[in-house]
Amino acid sequence: MSYLKSILQPGENLIFDGHLHWIIYRKAVFFFLCMILAIVAAYYFRDTNYRWTAALALILVFGLLTLSFAAHAWWQSFTTEIAVTNARVIYKTGFIRRHTAEMNMDKVESVDVDQSLLGRILGYGTVDIRGTGASIEQLEHIARPLELRNAITVH
Repeated sequence: MSYLKSILQPGENLIFDGHLHWIIYRKAVFFFLCMILAIVAAYYFRDTNYRWTAALALILVFGLLTLSFAAHAWWQSFTTEIAVTNARVIYKTGFIRRHTAEMNMDKVESVDVDQSLLGRILGYGTVDIRGTGASIEQLEHIARPLELRNAITVH
């Protein structure tokens, strides 16, 4: 929350501190499971030279894909800040190339929350904040989207 703390105005209080849901790691989890299957295959084919070598190659490929997708998701989560204060809604993403979107609370007209069945079960969704004349882009894979909506609409 270093960016948020640096832009808070005097008298402005944090109401809701949002973040991305762990579902952003889904690709890394998928390739990790594929790597586990490749490890099982390598163990099963340990006595055959060609199949064992192919299974080891798959372990390496799936391991690299797991690390790549996990690092990307972590970086996305690390560089994204979502906050609701008593004066505005703040959305920041990026580190070197930063993108910020802010909307004063008195300009918010509506807050839409879209959740799939899996999103309802796991507690994530897409939040669309609309204001007078403009809107913040859709915030996807937000953890606790109903709490975010309530924090915006109550104030």
